[in-house]
Amino acid sequence: MTDDRTGYDVIVLGAGIAGLTAALSAVEHGLSVVLLEKTSAVGGSSVMSGGFFAFSGTDEQRAQGVGDSANAFLADLREVGAYRNDPALLRQYLDNQRDTYRWLKGHGARFPVIEISSGQSFARSHHTPIRTLISELADRFTAAGGTLLLEHRATELVRDEHGRVGAVIAETPLGPARFAARRGVVIASGGFSRSEELLSVFAPEQLAAIPYGGLGNTGDGFRMAWRLGAGMADMSAVCGTYGSHPDTGIEFHELLTAYYLGAIIVNNAGRRFVDESISYKSLGAACLAQPEGLGFQVFDAVVRARSHPGVPLNDIDMLEEIGHVYRAGTLEELADLAGIDPAGLVSTVERYNSAIAGGDPDDQGRSALVNGVGELVPVAEPPFYAYPAKTLMTTTYCGVTIDPYGRVLDVDGEVIPGLSAIGEVTGGFHGAAYMTGTSLGKGAVFGRIVAARLAAEDPAA
Repeated sequence: MTDDRTGYDVIVLGAGIAGLTAALSAVEHGLSVVLLEKTSAVGGSSVMSGGFFAFSGTDEQRAQGVGDSANAFLADLREVGAYRNDPALLRQYLDNQRDTYRWLKGHGARFPVIEISSGQSFARSHHTPIRTLISELADRFTAAGGTLLLEHRATELVRDEHGRVGAVIAETPLGPARFAARRGVVIASGGFSRSEELLSVFAPEQLAAIPYGGLGNTGDGFRMAWRLGAGMADMSAVCGTYGSHPDTGIEFHELLTAYYLGAIIVNNAGRRFVDESISYKSLGAACLAQPEGLGFQVFDAVVRARSHPGVPLNDIDMLEEIGHVYRAGTLEELADLAGIDPAGLVSTVERYNSAIAGGDPDDQGRSALVNGVGELVPVAEPPFYAYPAKTLMTTTYCGVTIDPYGRVLDVDGEVIPGLSAIGEVTGGFHGAAYMTGTSLGKGAVFGRIVAARLAAEDPAA
């Protein structure tokens, strides 16, 4: 085994948005940093995401007259998380999200589009070309003197005689190697959406979802922290995201949320089974319970016209161009094309339209487009469309417990010295469900928080 006896101030494990933000921020604070990435490229699950960050009080919101506020943001986070998320983590996010927004813009992020999406009462999903941003952060990290090592898989956290985590054992192309950290180790290795073993333990029903997420997301960082006695949070809330075509694979990722634009969701019997305005994580759980785990997003020409070309989640144009969207002049014809029961679909649409017109209560209690916001529209204007979609296991949104400064806590709530965790490997922030943009958002926000703390701490303490 090789041994890096010179050591670094900080070791960061994982080169997604969380790890890159922490590593670059630490270098900017004057620390020496090595970033170990398990795979052959940076990005992880971050580059497979839609590229949305959840921020409020931004220039883009003001330019569009979006009346968001920190209080509304907090209320939405608490509500979508079913009040099971840690208020201290949420407050820390809100206190630091605007500075992080400005930091990202200063490091190449551009947010030409903002959207309202899952869990939001105001448009606060800020979209940026995520691959471009990740590449820019990686380039800036190495240009500033940081050390980026690809194909270096961390396998063990090493404690010193005082119980402090001060080193990492990693598998490298040249064999096992030991890396020492004077100030601490930061786990930013993502979740375990690619681990059948861990899903079988914590969320066996999600094995029926389409597997996705970074290929390196097998729970390595989670396991290492668990081995040291780290606590866990939100493990019972693991759920995939509804809205991906059944042919979705590692080569091509698509996710459509036409239901937030006005579509309804039906099963192959043509029956609605859920309130389409709730979090797409909750929709994912509902869809898994349907025959073949399949739910069709059905909409008309009015909703079709709301497509946002080039914007993930809302780009109906692209999906129709590649042949993933059925189109017909009548609902009966649409049902035949898509494999939906025609009589069931026609009856469902009639009841839905009647409810919107004020004749009857909605079957599923739907009253808005998304999270209580937006006026419902009937499915009435031909042509009609159907998009078959399943639940996609993208991210696990649970993991080790941390304090508001990113320090990992053990099962008794005590700090594990020298060990920090950020991003998807952590639990406690989301609670029962997830707001669009808060995964990339919390990775960046807490990455900067941890870097600043490590820079301020006395390494000899």
